Amino acid sequence: MSDRTVFRIILALSVVVFAVVVVLYQLPKSDSIPEWAKVLPALNALINGICSILLIATFLAIRSKNVALHRKLNITAFALSSLFLVSYIVFHSFGVETRFPQDDPIRPLYLLILVTHIILAAVVFPLVLTSFYLGLNGRVDQHRKVSLFTFPIWLYVTVSGVVVYLMISPYYSF
Repeated sequence: MSDRTVFRIILALSVVVFAVVVVLYQLPKSDSIPEWAKVLPALNALINGICSILLIATFLAIRSKNVALHRKLNITAFALSSLFLVSYIVFHSFGVETRFPQDDPIRPLYLLILVTHIILAAVVFPLVLTSFYLGLNGRVDQHRKVSLFTFPIWLYVTVSGVVVYLMISPYYSF
């Protein structure tokens, strides 16, 4: 498969995932949420936290020139992030919406973290796919250039995902 085809697939996947997430927020709220679905936000925060640790470890592994460990850690982080995405979509398919209280003095901080998290999550998705494609195909120089942007954004998204969960979870009412 040519690079052009791969990059078109990455772009198409990115657009589809973004569209699915936008549609999720248009869904009507379910009358009831299954008990098993109520644990998904905590699971998602756990996955994000583990991914944060894995991303730091993968950065340290490549700095130590341990390419094999770097690859394994990145593949694990990618797999967990994929699991997160599926879990996120499943949870939000129930139309769950929780709002941070308007009168809470830290609401502006919460909204700042949430908005940057959402925007950067959309940005990082194609960057992660591109970094993986280049890295797994041995295109180290190109992989390194893309990863200079991918790594800090992906790390921010995983860490901010945990922070958003910790800030909003006291207000869940399902």
